[in-house]
Amino acid sequence: MPRILSVASALPPHRVGQEEAKTFARGMFSRGHGDFERLLPIFDNVHVENRYFCVPVEWFERDHTFPEKNALYVEHALDLSEKAARRALDRVGAGPDEVGAIFFVSTTGISTPSIDSKLIFRLGLSEHTRRVPIWGLGCSAGAAGIARAAEHARLYPDQLILLVAVELSGLTFQRGDRSKSNLISTSLFADGAAAVLLGGTTGPEVLGSYSTTWPDTEAVMGWDLVETGLKVQLSKSVPIIVREKFRDNLEEACNSLGLDFDEIKHFVLHPGGSKVLDAFEEALGLQEGGLTTSRDVLRDCGNMSSVTVLFILERFLEGGEFAKDELGVLSAMGPGFSAEHVFFRC
Repeated sequence: MPRILSVASALPPHRVGQEEAKTFARGMFSRGHGDFERLLPIFDNVHVENRYFCVPVEWFERDHTFPEKNALYVEHALDLSEKAARRALDRVGAGPDEVGAIFFVSTTGISTPSIDSKLIFRLGLSEHTRRVPIWGLGCSAGAAGIARAAEHARLYPDQLILLVAVELSGLTFQRGDRSKSNLISTSLFADGAAAVLLGGTTGPEVLGSYSTTWPDTEAVMGWDLVETGLKVQLSKSVPIIVREKFRDNLEEACNSLGLDFDEIKHFVLHPGGSKVLDAFEEALGLQEGGLTTSRDVLRDCGNMSSVTVLFILERFLEGGEFAKDELGVLSAMGPGFSAEHVFFRC
């Protein structure tokens, strides 16, 4: 079975505290939004304290075309991806010649050739490195990326497989959109990158994965493509779906892989937002504090879409609060509406 050799993260340079974000939102959304003051507590209720962006806050005060936004995406996505990938390789002393394939996941910008093609030469990987870019899975892509990369690693046990996730959610900001969905996004989403190196003989062992897409749920989450770029589509039903479906789905996943649900000791869960984390704890019967690492990453960095669960995995592994052979699951939900579970043994 493939193992998770290392996980590394990278943040862009522009930190925005939540009070600064709230001040920005008051200036941006209060004009023509009669419910703004009633909705403003959203910025406190999401339990985010800091976020990081690839552009300064002044950038959000001006209008930008989709081509302009996307050009910034290509530039900064490549730089952040390189930082995260180099850190993942350096942490285990792995050379670029050991990497046989690169999986790249993102949903907040578009590039053809995809970012991974450029990253190959930035990192000094072989020109014969296999490329697997995956676009459109949103928040679930970090988990799905590990799952697909691990499946590939099983086919090539003598090679290392590199997963890179990058999201620049800030660049999708729609200045003229006064909707509640855009206000929530402004309070929650952020930029970041992470990389995972799989293969070898040390680190948590990936046991298997399980994917689900539920019917008639396309409208829960996604993008609308408008003249100024990607406009967020976000439903308030996500916590409800978590409460109604998550535990049963996770038990199905365990049964399909011959694992015992009650044996799971560690939950590495993409937070979505604080209400989603509350729903996870309720669905799983976890005591308060059972998802501390997820809450800490949400507080410190915001929701970085696919990248977030990899930040949580990095902190979980660095914390070392687990025993050998304990069972864990890494899970994320995203557009589709979908869930992805990756089971690992410490």
